[in-house]
This record gives sequence, structure tokens and C-alpha cells, in this order.
Amino acid sequence: MDTRVKHGAGVSVGRMEDQALLRGTARFVDDVPVMAPLHACFVRSPHAHARILSIDTSMAAELPGVVGIYSAADLRGDVTTLRMPLGFPSPTMPKNTTPFVLAPDEVAFVGEALAVVVAESRYLAEDAAQMVMVEYDILPAVSDCRAAVEPGSPTVRTEIESNVLQQYQLAYGDCHSVFTAGHTIVADDFWVHRGCAHSMEGRGVLAVPDLSSDTLMVWSSTQLAHELHAAIAQMLGQPEDKLRVITPDVGGGFGAKFMIYPEEVAIPAVARKLRRPVKWVEDRREHFTSAIQERDQYWHAEMAIDAAGKIVGLRGSMIHDHGAYTPQGTNVAYNAASSLTGPYVVPNFMLDVQVAHTNKVPVATIRGAGYPQANFVMERLLDQAALVLGVDRADLRQRNLIPPEKIPYTKPLKSRAGLPLVVDSGNFPALQTALLERIDYAGFTARQDAARARGVYLGIGIANSVKPTGRGPFETAKVRVLPSGKITVHTGALAMGQGLKTTLAQICAGHFGVSIDAIDVIAGDTSFVGYGMGGFASRQTIMAGSAVHQASIDVVAKARAVAAAMLKQPESAMSVQDGYVTGAEGKSLSLAQIALAMKGAPGYSLPYASDPGLEATSHFHCDDQTYAGASHGCEVEVDPMTGAITLTRYVAVQDSGNLINPQMAEGQVHGGVVHGIGNALFEFMAYDESAQPVSTTFAEYLLPTAPELPHIDVVFCNFPSPLNPLGVKGIGETATIPVASAIIGAVEHALKDIGVRIAESPLGPVRLLELINATGHDAHLR
Repeated sequence: MDTRVKHGAGVSVGRMEDQALLRGTARFVDDVPVMAPLHACFVRSPHAHARILSIDTSMAAELPGVVGIYSAADLRGDVTTLRMPLGFPSPTMPKNTTPFVLAPDEVAFVGEALAVVVAESRYLAEDAAQMVMVEYDILPAVSDCRAAVEPGSPTVRTEIESNVLQQYQLAYGDCHSVFTAGHTIVADDFWVHRGCAHSMEGRGVLAVPDLSSDTLMVWSSTQLAHELHAAIAQMLGQPEDKLRVITPDVGGGFGAKFMIYPEEVAIPAVARKLRRPVKWVEDRREHFTSAIQERDQYWHAEMAIDAAGKIVGLRGSMIHDHGAYTPQGTNVAYNAASSLTGPYVVPNFMLDVQVAHTNKVPVATIRGAGYPQANFVMERLLDQAALVLGVDRADLRQRNLIPPEKIPYTKPLKSRAGLPLVVDSGNFPALQTALLERIDYAGFTARQDAARARGVYLGIGIANSVKPTGRGPFETAKVRVLPSGKITVHTGALAMGQGLKTTLAQICAGHFGVSIDAIDVIAGDTSFVGYGMGGFASRQTIMAGSAVHQASIDVVAKARAVAAAMLKQPESAMSVQDGYVTGAEGKSLSLAQIALAMKGAPGYSLPYASDPGLEATSHFHCDDQTYAGASHGCEVEVDPMTGAITLTRYVAVQDSGNLINPQMAEGQVHGGVVHGIGNALFEFMAYDESAQPVSTTFAEYLLPTAPELPHIDVVFCNFPSPLNPLGVKGIGETATIPVASAIIGAVEHALKDIGVRIAESPLGPVRLLELINATGHDAHLR
């Protein structure tokens, strides 16, 4: 599309980011031009749990081109502490729970870094890292979180007394009474396995010390530029005003870059120590063994339903595999536990939660951050309840969805920050109705019969979800008109491939009546904006967009006031369009003229009694989150002889509030659905009994590719949020949450005559065959 046309919010203009990406001129961490950088490679543990007895670097240090090799002992004077800061500070969290910059005495998972080699090239650094000789005393490892919580289990680190990091209960109402009142009860055990993020670009850090000013510049592929700035300043004792963190183009985050990693401290530390630029870029195996992962939750859940088909109680327990350390917090477990009820009315609830350490990669947020796991449990229970009650699955859901007349709807639980969970807007029955119509739910039986006549097992599944989006407490935006007439937007939000710059440019351009070509958006640079929260929790358009909206209004108001003074006309006569402020009789001034006049000249008064410049900074504040909803459905073909699953149709109905760029919004839904398909059918991060990772390449860890994907039909059924001036809601995560539930539900539905019950995800062909064979009906499939 031609981006030169004037536009604001609500228009599907082409992304301003795409030209650089398509032409290969985008700049990622590995592309930042630096004179003669050194390259780093980390020495990582091959053992899941062991004491470090000695590290011999002598042979590696003799390799030509090796500049330095550093263990934890070598960095003690270069960092204020070897222990990383906790991402979400909490007084209830033990102080010995976070990872180390480099492991000093003990390693607790395969892939934990214990030394870093710096050399003239990455090849040399890798060769030298292989030559570092480490003597280990191998200790018992714990791979299964269920075993980790058992009395007498070996601890995953010798410094802790128990593998149980947290144990709590979330509850309201009176579950005991309703579960002993003769209602229909369905129950099952569920397993949602762990997976990785696997953005196209791995993690990367480049640190460049400026010897003339004692300034340290750090480029990082992160979702948290300002948080990284604070962590480096704290960990290195680097003055904040002599530290700059820049996030260049980011090839995806998906949550795995929403934390501060040990490598992001170690690389600046050695660069400052050596007084030379040092770069490290993660390879794919490192991502498998050292970037955070998510999931591995074991649930037991029970649902009580009355004679009218209404849910009267929900209870159960969940064990959450947290990995070896706590780099950020335990939000994934809490999100899952507190969101189990989803978009349904559940009057009585009780869930016991255990957060357990294991000798595996630490767990933190990946797209959805606990919500997909909870959704899977809830939606699978609803499918089972419908089967037991002999009612239609869609009808049972419709009876229990939060009705629109009860919105805003306050759930009887609180967020991890202690705030009420208030569904601010939406119409969940309307979303499901739109889904059923679009997927032709009523006509499915005829399609299924026709398929069976051809020997094909066809199934349909549906799932509903809701997720809070737009996490605060604030985001910052500065809008400035330069004397050239160019409009710049600086923000503390962070662009990571989702089209943030286009979105913010559209919001800004709409106020000035210009095209997005007239707008420059700079995100993820701590030298331009002092405060920012970054990119996570489907918050960018809500928080940064609202800040840009407010700042743009302020700049337009100032431009009108200055133009009125310069043209000697009433301010009420001024209008802004095409980069000009126009008054009565067609008299006008360009924004460039106004900005130039407000720049000031020595000895002359400004044309308007105000601070100089034509700019405004806005910090949009909002602690409440807006809830985005989704209703998804899919059809699948299942070959019970091979276990092959083919997705034939997929419909995603989304409530994303007002859309800034409908085309990009649809693309976000596509990406979310594909991510969910991976979670449902492909992505399995396997570990053996000794906590050794088994899936360490894409030969074992599968991702969905084009041939496995159906056409994804996206329907927006939007209910604007009252919590922000744009009426927008998050998109990307919400589209992932119900996918696995809908797909697994469809597979089970296709095999309902065989009696297959599926309570786990992901589901591969071999595992499906095992479930089919377990029913004893496999001989009668054809």
C-alpha cells in the first residue's frame, strides 16, 4: 500500500518497518557496525547438577587469538554481586533464588554458564571454550516436578532446603458444600508440557566502552531496554548517566527476551574490564539449553455442574515446574492458577498450587504467560462435562459464559499485584455466536457423515478465552516537531517485529493530518526517554499508543496556540492538516515554521509565552488491565491408523477493541494461532530422567511450517475498552490462548466413537496412537 496517503487509526496501511526488513538493511545486534569487536563464547555445564571442583583455562588461554577467559572468581571485582537481581522483586521470595552471572561453585541445569571466553573471532572463542577443562562432582538431579515436591527428594541446589519454592491456595466460595451436594462431577488429570520461544533471532549483546568519557554503550536484543539499563547500572556499579542501552531491530521476542539474562551482565562486565568492544550472539543450541522456557504443569481438576448445566464449583491442584532458578518471579504459575475460570461464571473455586524447582532451564514467560495452560484445563473439563451430561458442547459453554449485562465483571480473585480482576468490557456469548456461524457449526454433522463415508475421521472443537492486556503502571512517549517539519516519536515501549512503529506513527499522524512517512518512531533507546516499561503482556498499543495520543494532542494544542499568536488570530480559528496550521482567510503556517520560531533566537522573545520547542512528553498511567476475548474453532481430520492430524479449517473470533491497523491486527492473530498450533501438536522440549535435554535441535523439537497450517479465518467482533482513550485491547497473546484447547478438543471429537480421552498437550502422532491403542478399539477403526 502507498504510505503517502494521509491516515490515522483504523486504516490498513503498509508497515513502515518492512522496507528495511525486505531489502536486508535492517540492523540487528549482530549487524551493529563496531571497529574490531571481540567475540565471546560461554563455557556451559554438560551436567544437570554438579559441584564445580576446578576450572583449568591454561590450555585454552594459549590458543592464538584468545584475549581473556573469565570465571566467576575473575569477575568478583567487576560486578557488585555475582547473583542476578530478581526481575519482579518480592519480599516473600528467598534471596538465594536467582541465577548467577557465572556459576561460582555449583551448576543446576545443563547449559548454565560458568565461564566466558573472549577471542578475536567467534570461531576461536568456541574452540577455546571446548579446551577449558572443568572438573565436576556430579550430584543427583531432579527432572520431574512431581518427584521434586516429594519428601526426601534431592534438592536441585545444595544451597536450598526444599525444592518447593511456593505453596499456596487460591479460593473463594464454598467448594466443599457444592461438591457434596449431589451435582454431576467430572474430573481428570492434565499435563501441559514445556516448550521454548524460538524467535527467528536469538539473544544477543554487544557492549562498547567509550574510554574518553567512561561511558558504556550496550546493544541488546531485549524486550526491556530500560530495565536492562537499571540492571547493568546496579550490577556493574556503572553511573546511570554514563550508560546507554539501545535495542536495535529485534527478530521476535515472544516473552523469552522479557527478562535480564546473566549474559547481558557478563558481556558488559568483560568489555569494561578489557576496555574493548565485546559481542555475543546466541546460537540455536544455546537457546534450547539456556534461554528461559515455559510450561510443564501437572493438574488435577474437578468441575461440579448442576441440573441446569451451570457450573457450581471448580477445584483442584497444580504442580508447576519452575526450573533451577527464579530469574523473574513466579508469575507464570500465578497467572495460570488465577485465570482457570476463564470467561465463565464459577461461583465456587479452590486450587492448591505448588511451584517446584527442577534441574532444568529456568521458567518464565512465553507468549500467553500461563493463560494457555489454564485454558486447556478448563476447556477440556467443559468438553468432558458436555459428554457426560449429553448436551452440546457449545450450548454448555453458552450457559456459563459471563453474560454481557454483568460486565464490568469482578472475579473473586486478585492479581499477583493484589489488584481486583475486573473484566472491563466485552460480550463473550456474542463472540461464540459469531464463531458458530462462521465455522458453520450447525452443518458439521453433515460434513462429518460425508467424511466418514470416505473413511475419514472428522472432528470439530471450540474454545473460549479471556486475557487481561495492557499491563501498567505506565508508558512514556515524547512527540516532537523538528524545525525541518519532521515529527519524531520517542517511546519507552519496544519494537520487536510486531509493527509497533507503524502503529504509533498512525496514532500520531492522525492528529497532524499527515502520512506516516512524516513520522519517525524511535523505541528502545534509553538516551531519548528516561523511563519506559518495554514490550510484554500485550501492552504496547494500549500503553504507548495512549501516551502518543496524549502527547500528540498536547503538541497540536501548542501548535495552534503559537500559530494564533503569530497570525494574530483567535486560537479557535486554527486547524491542523497536511502539516500546516491554518486560520481565517486561508492564512497558514507550516509546522516547520512554528517549530523553527519556537526554537528561539538569541536576544529575541519567543512568539508565544511558553517553554521553547514544539514538543510534549506524556506518561500514560493505568494500573487496571483491559480484557481481550476470543472464541476459536477448528476442524481436523484424523487418521487413526497413523495418528496423523490435519487441520482443515480454523476460525478465530477476536475482541481486540478498536483496531489501529486492521491488517496488522489480523497478522497478529495469525501469528498467535500458529504459535498455538505449535503448542498443540509439535513443540515438545524433552528431558530424560537425569534432566539432560533431549530436544536440542529442530530435528527433535518441531515447529509448524506452511504445509501443516490451514487457512486461518479471522473475525473481529470488537468491544472498545473504557480504560484507555483509544479504546484498544491487546491482540497477540489472546490469539494463542485457546488454540491448543480447540485443536485437542477437535481431535478427541473426531475419535469420540472410539472413546479416546486426551488430557495433554502437545499431541504427536505416536502419542495419539498410544491413546487409541489403550482404548482397545484400534482393531475396529477401518
